[in-house]
Amino acid sequence: MPSVTELMQLLTPTGHRITAASRARTPDPDAPPAAPPDRWTPDRLTPGLPVAGPPVAGPNAGLPSGELTAVDIDLPAYVADLTDDELFGLYRDMVLVRRMDEEATSLQRQGELGLWASLRGQEAAQIGSGRALGPDDMAFPSYREHGVAWCRGVDPAAVLAIFRGVNLGGWDPATHGFALYSIVVGSQTLHATGYAMGMAWDRSAGATIVYFGDGASSEGDVSEAFGWASVYCAPLVFFCQNNHWAISEPTRRQSRIEIFHRAAGFGFPSVRVDGNDVLACLAVSRWALATARAGRGPVLVEAVTYRMGAHTTADDPTRYRSSAELEAWHQRDPLDRMRAHLAARGQLGEERDRHLALEADAFAHELRARCTAMLDPAPTSLFDHVQVTENGLVAEQRSMFAATLEPGDSGTDDRLDREDRLDTGDRHDTGDRHDTGDRHDTGDRLDTGDRLGGRDELGVRDGFGVKGGLVAGGTHVPGGTQIPGGTHVSGGTQIAGGTHVSGEAHVPGEAW
Repeated sequence: MPSVTELMQLLTPTGHRITAASRARTPDPDAPPAAPPDRWTPDRLTPGLPVAGPPVAGPNAGLPSGELTAVDIDLPAYVADLTDDELFGLYRDMVLVRRMDEEATSLQRQGELGLWASLRGQEAAQIGSGRALGPDDMAFPSYREHGVAWCRGVDPAAVLAIFRGVNLGGWDPATHGFALYSIVVGSQTLHATGYAMGMAWDRSAGATIVYFGDGASSEGDVSEAFGWASVYCAPLVFFCQNNHWAISEPTRRQSRIEIFHRAAGFGFPSVRVDGNDVLACLAVSRWALATARAGRGPVLVEAVTYRMGAHTTADDPTRYRSSAELEAWHQRDPLDRMRAHLAARGQLGEERDRHLALEADAFAHELRARCTAMLDPAPTSLFDHVQVTENGLVAEQRSMFAATLEPGDSGTDDRLDREDRLDTGDRHDTGDRHDTGDRHDTGDRLDTGDRLGGRDELGVRDGFGVKGGLVAGGTHVPGGTQIPGGTHVSGGTQIAGGTHVSGEAHVPGEAW
């Protein structure tokens, strides 16, 4: 079986270097150095840091103008250090996250969740990119990034709590380097851009990554984020999961060109990758994040994948896509590809596979139990976290709202009495479940990390750090690491002046 380097040499005439479309500019030797922004002065430096000029941010920062050029990615170099345990850890991540997704879907069908947005089919894109993140990085999700949440150590029960309607968030973004879910389509790209600009001004060692879909790429917020991030050279990776469907609208109705080409118009590099190949996604994400951390500005990654399930549990995809299309993508299932890869390496025997299946079942059983035991909050708890210290206006609004409630809806004694009955196991005597309990009294339980998939277990079991990234000190895989099913990174952008950047590398037999 060929190594990654050997595989890439089969794909491109220039060997293992993958050419990505780009509009980055090379420095002009005769151009003067970029002037610092007017607002930058040494006395505004972060205390304790040496005076070294302005950070790489601001409208006058970045590379001076010159000839347009391409960006080469030595893709295999970014995954060649993976150990066998780390390879299995990636597979385990995908298995457990899919099991979580299946259990959540069942819970919604049984009335325990109000809604669920499935990630089935997109596990490789999320786990690959999520495991590329380091402890100083920050991720901004949409509402489907359950795999990235897993990689950042967020308790899966906290994710389910949002869809159960018992809280408005469930975890501390600063602790996990993972922002709260964003339901407003595309808005998180602006939040991430502002955060990344702040990281640049603070001289942070990390970078920001933001997740959005092909449908969100049509939103004005995304175009605005591209513009601001480019002009201010923000350390930001735009990670677009192109799952082919924006609810019922196909990608061809979102853009006349492949989405990753859009970065060219804003002046920053981009790359298209096989989103069903976890190693390819890990490699490209590591490269993109390293580029951002180095102060070279934003990068757009388009991970081409497929949404195997419905948009949400409120959707019926059989009304707008064919069974033949679904079957074609079933053949590219990211878990099957990694499983075949591990088996070929002798890293997934029958016994190890059986233990993983048992772990997944135990994980799902516990997650279900924790979900169904969640108590609904008192209606007035909606006001609890509006401000750190509640002011008079919010207190007045709380009182006015409480006055509209029916007797017993917000009575502490009645609620505590129901909780006591729940503790004794007599659930049938609780009456209307929607009137029970104060969810905020049990909130700490959702983020302790001491359950299956919690922070401590992830660090020990998977060979990965608590907030993403591989544990240092791992041994190198001789001859490189093999990418199952092949990688697809395309270019082919026409560049001003008649220069054509070529790419389009894909594994023989892999249809696109």
